[in-house]
Amino acid sequence: MTDERQRLRTTFDGAALLYDEVRPGYPEALFDDVVALSGIPSGGWVLEIGCGTGQATAPLACRGYRVLCVELGENLAAVARHNLAGYPLVEVRTGDFESYSLPEDAFDLAVSATAFHWLDPEIAYPKVARSLRPGGTIALFWNVHVHTDAGEGFFEATQEIYAREAREIWDHSYEGPPRPDEVPDKTGEIEGSGVFEAATRRDYRWDQAYDAEGYIHVLSTYSGHRSLSEASRQRLFRSISDLIERQYDGRIVKGYLTTLFVARRL
Repeated sequence: MTDERQRLRTTFDGAALLYDEVRPGYPEALFDDVVALSGIPSGGWVLEIGCGTGQATAPLACRGYRVLCVELGENLAAVARHNLAGYPLVEVRTGDFESYSLPEDAFDLAVSATAFHWLDPEIAYPKVARSLRPGGTIALFWNVHVHTDAGEGFFEATQEIYAREAREIWDHSYEGPPRPDEVPDKTGEIEGSGVFEAATRRDYRWDQAYDAEGYIHVLSTYSGHRSLSEASRQRLFRSISDLIERQYDGRIVKGYLTTLFVARRL
């Protein structure tokens, strides 16, 4: 892992409370599908990789599963412990998953919510497989920004602002969010790890509306935006907020696709 990637994956910890407040959760149907596709037994043991503030942990805990979470950020872990205090079968530990010591052949299910891409797949997949009992399952899922007609061209319009105010994170090739059928498929990566069987994919499409303040709060939790200097970040946010207020009547809509990939250990 490069030094820059290592730095970026730690930026979320500095905004743990805001992250907990504004980052979107996951569709309830996804967790029903995780249970059905994995075949996890009643009261089974779940390993969660990068639990953040527990947004994906609670839906598993409320179904009666025992959950061990390994979270890199101390502040995120502290918020997760607070949020999950009502679930005595959940334990949140702080550590770098890639070097964290785990029992082998122990867990019925391993999950990771919008976090697994920060890990080295050559380390992470075999480590997860070793931690799973025979027949155990991995379930990886992400919230991905995708095109929605309700976006009305807002995200394309912001590119002029990024080019002017934050060139260090501006992608000059950006032509707008991908359409749902253009979102990269992780099944090849999972199966190519050599430690999991054929993966099953499920998709869940939904939209989220934001006012200017709410959208800026979400941007404030993204690693690239948090890496900007304070002056650049404030100029960028001020210009985006002005665009929302002036041209979009104070409200924009962001499209999301939640993608789920489930595969059984070989």
